Amino acid sequence: MGGNVGAERVISLFFMTPMPTPTPPPPPPTPSSASATEAVPSEPVSTPAPAPTVKEVAAERFVLASPDGAFIAGPNSRWEEIKTLWHIMMDFVRGLRTFHFVGPCVTVFGSARLGEGHPWYEKTREVAGEIARLGFTVLTGGGPGIMEAANRGAKEAGGRSVGINIILPHEQAVNRWVDASVDMRYFFTRKTLMIKYSYAFVVMPGGLGTMDELFEALTLIQTKKLHNFPVILIGIDYWTPMMSAIRRMKEEGLISPVDLELLTLTDSVPDAMEVLKEKAIKQFNLRKIAIPEAQPLLGERKL
Repeated sequence: MGGNVGAERVISLFFMTPMPTPTPPPPPPTPSSASATEAVPSEPVSTPAPAPTVKEVAAERFVLASPDGAFIAGPNSRWEEIKTLWHIMMDFVRGLRTFHFVGPCVTVFGSARLGEGHPWYEKTREVAGEIARLGFTVLTGGGPGIMEAANRGAKEAGGRSVGINIILPHEQAVNRWVDASVDMRYFFTRKTLMIKYSYAFVVMPGGLGTMDELFEALTLIQTKKLHNFPVILIGIDYWTPMMSAIRRMKEEGLISPVDLELLTLTDSVPDAMEVLKEKAIKQFNLRKIAIPEAQPLLGERKL
């Protein structure tokens, strides 16, 4: 027993004692003149990486200097954090002053990559025109693609059309179909304002940005942070795979069965308008009233 204890102590002391520094091996002998002429195998030469393009460099510089990127990259100096808070506040101030008189809105989400002539672009024009005829202001992200189509459809129908643009390195300029717009430095301030003024959300086919906007609205409604505003998905064929995933969530007990009722999936523009009438206009007792006078001293202006 004592021998075992001693062995344990020896082993413990062995690992606690610093290992001696090994003596470096002697350098190899200098080759003689006879062997100096022998061929020495050369090391493989590595191919240098291709230089980044001007576009790649510009994009990287923008990411490093962009408001969103700088804000979420980690802690900054106290002064930088104070400046960030100021810019966030000014995003909201510009938005609140610009859209104070827009009236009840319906926000249309969708891809920025679908141009005029695409079936979803033309469908969006039709949907937005009908939304405007109901008396709603059509609100979008203010950019190209589906956003442009929605603003255009509202204007062509004689309605009000506004946009909240995001400053990006490659996209996007405000489309020409808006009555009023504001540029946002931050994605989260933009999404907050797009939700703030809306009594319904119409979601056309789109990519990751559209999914982000859709699920943020759904989460706010599900958690009762937002009223039970209707969320209408236009495009049965496009949205069916996503709806299958959401039904799987219900089957696994990850969401409540009533959460499925938050979404309306349709291809029919008249059906979508009936949902707006019942779940937005009627539910919230919306009616046409005189718009208050704008106060120019407060930075306000009518559309």
